[in-house]
Amino acid sequence: MLSKKQTKAAIETMGELFPEAECELIHRNSFELLIAVVLSAQCTDVLVNKVTASLFETYRTPEDFISVSLEQVQSDIRSIGLYRNKAKNIQGLSHELIEKYDSQVPHDRQALEALPGVGRKTANVVLSVAFNEPAIAVDTHVERVSKRLGICRWKDSVRQVEETLMDKLDEDMWSDAHHRMIFFGRYHCKSRQPNCPNCPLLPSCREGKKRLKEAAS
Repeated sequence: MLSKKQTKAAIETMGELFPEAECELIHRNSFELLIAVVLSAQCTDVLVNKVTASLFETYRTPEDFISVSLEQVQSDIRSIGLYRNKAKNIQGLSHELIEKYDSQVPHDRQALEALPGVGRKTANVVLSVAFNEPAIAVDTHVERVSKRLGICRWKDSVRQVEETLMDKLDEDMWSDAHHRMIFFGRYHCKSRQPNCPNCPLLPSCREGKKRLKEAAS
């Protein structure tokens, strides 16, 4: 497994490849970000942005989302996977925000994770992007890159991946690291066709070296 020093170096290299890495979900405030991240589960940011372009013109506040029927919200996000359950969660969390937090998105992790449809990854994204608090959101890209590079073990759970990254990286690197790893996994170290031959991290990547060896045999 990569040491702390090697892990930090890998993140710095990703930063050189993707110096503008940041959240690609389009939003104007913490509430829109929260809704966008809930919608993004098992869905691409590109599709979410297409849907929210019109969605956020109609629904700007928690009150807007509960002023219509569940069926209407479902219809407005129908092109997104799991839209029925996501519409239910959006209305549920909107109720919670109105009743408990004066329609504001809470800064507290425990409060965020208590909202319908909000898990640890979603809470981490909101804390990091909306409130500039150190957090590492482990999505499918971060998990894949961490395991391919040997930052963590293949058998590690998502929570273990997060804890390993938090241990190996300084706290002030956490937010930048998760954006860099997402970009690296989304555009370079892809799931099916990773760009191993042109990867600056190949010398430390056990998976990449294995792939190239198999391709050459």
